[in-house]
Amino acid sequence: MIILQIETATSVCSVALSRAGETVCKVELDEPNVHASKLTRLIEQVMLEASLQLSDLSAVAVSKGPGSYTGLRIGVSTAKGLCYGLEIPLIAIDSLYSLANGFLLENKVSKDSLVYPMIDARRLEVYTAVFNSDLELKIPTKAQIIEPAYFDNNPADIPVYLFGDGADKFKEMFVEKKNIQIVSDFRQSASFLSRLAYQAFLDSRFEDVAYFEPFYLKDFVPLKAKAKK
Repeated sequence: MIILQIETATSVCSVALSRAGETVCKVELDEPNVHASKLTRLIEQVMLEASLQLSDLSAVAVSKGPGSYTGLRIGVSTAKGLCYGLEIPLIAIDSLYSLANGFLLENKVSKDSLVYPMIDARRLEVYTAVFNSDLELKIPTKAQIIEPAYFDNNPADIPVYLFGDGADKFKEMFVEKKNIQIVSDFRQSASFLSRLAYQAFLDSRFEDVAYFEPFYLKDFVPLKAKAKK
């Protein structure tokens, strides 16, 4: 069983292939505004590196959001097009869930730890959720403004980990909080979907290719163009 995985919820444009839940190969770019121009090329590259054809795919998995409005739209549209053309299932994985899964796979944390995957939503706002060390959801996904007093009600003896492209901007804010660790430069990757997509395939948790839409969480608000002087 081979699944193509697409991750475009953040500035990282990432594509991976997995076989029975294990990542076979991946390619990714962490550059702004490359999703539209580079995603299909990355798909071609990963298929070439694995010596596979699109006809070998069993399903396509995509990071469904929350995250960048434009990135999600491009990733989901591409995934839906492939599934429709190849007549294979579409799998959608929550972006914060996959980010937390990747962090726990690559980092050892104590049993009582809480992990906060964070995707940048501009300024001091992030998309976040809270998971325990077993990847169980403790606080559902929300758009949250993070202020200095945000963690004051958390027990001081419980380790807290912040990571993702939304966490880096809080390094100075929580420098005095000994139980809060900000893991710098930990970024999203399509490889984090491998086990999650495989389990979804086994459970037949598929999306309707015609009607599925990304989980934007917030309405899209276009930036106003600056007036020319």
